[in-house]
Amino acid sequence: MRWALVVGASGDIGEKIAVDLAKDGWSLYLHANTEINKVNKLIEKLRSEYQKQDFLQIKADFNDLKQVEGITAQLFSLDALIFAQGTTYYGLFSQSAYDNTAEIMQMQVLSPLRLIQLLEDKLAKSGYGRIVFLGSVYGGSGSAMEVAYSTAKGALSAFVKAYSKEVASLGITVNVIAPGAVDTKMNSLFSDKQKEKIDEQIPMGRFASADEISYWVRAVLEEHARYLTGQTIYVTGGWLK
Repeated sequence: MRWALVVGASGDIGEKIAVDLAKDGWSLYLHANTEINKVNKLIEKLRSEYQKQDFLQIKADFNDLKQVEGITAQLFSLDALIFAQGTTYYGLFSQSAYDNTAEIMQMQVLSPLRLIQLLEDKLAKSGYGRIVFLGSVYGGSGSAMEVAYSTAKGALSAFVKAYSKEVASLGITVNVIAPGAVDTKMNSLFSDKQKEKIDEQIPMGRFASADEISYWVRAVLEEHARYLTGQTIYVTGGWLK
């Protein structure tokens, strides 16, 4: 039985990834921090539907490195590591608080990279090691008013290009799935008029749904995707990048 850790399983995309992987037969470690109750409810649902698989809770604050490092003691087997957590702050970079920038970098770059260091041996031992980041189109194109967020997502794409070269011989692949605009709670702060303006800029004419992003995570985890590594796959409806 294959095991995957989904970091950020309480988010709209993370939850959809978890549901889809459960359908595919994966056992899952499901991570959350402030919304751990949401993950617990998801675990109950998945356990009732897929009784031959296991679903375990992982609680950790990705802004606390000690908590992140403590995750390793809770994993007994691991074949795939999926980072779907994230946050952003809107505003001019010149007026941004340093703490907000530090939080974005710690949560989305530094803590994940540290966890990967600690879990490399487990992923190599599995013979099926897959690492997938949820990036963003802004990591490639950049976004005014979200400079720190764009920087963090761009750093992930740079990381997979380099790190994939180190671990290819271990059978580990490392990739980024980079969505464009997705219909999630994170984007709920946009008014209907603002969303309409963005829709007009997207060749597909709409925001993506969470399942249209989860599909590509599942694809990267497929057995026949073992030759794909070091890549950023943009799922944007033709928008920007």
